[in-house]
Amino acid sequence: MSMGAYDEAEHERRERKNSEVDASFDDERDEYEGSVEYEGGDSAEELLDQFKEIQSN
Repeated sequence: MSMGAYDEAEHERRERKNSEVDASFDDERDEYEGSVEYEGGDSAEELLDQFKEIQSN
């Protein structure tokens, strides 16, 4: 079969596959414990200046 040729059997197989719904998985959300730390000391102006400097290189 050439590239792009229409394959009716393949089309029907994919339609059947896509119409099935797998609801066997666990739908509960996982809970995670921990903390996140970040440094946010730069102002918006300082970040824009740094971005412009990076772009000019």
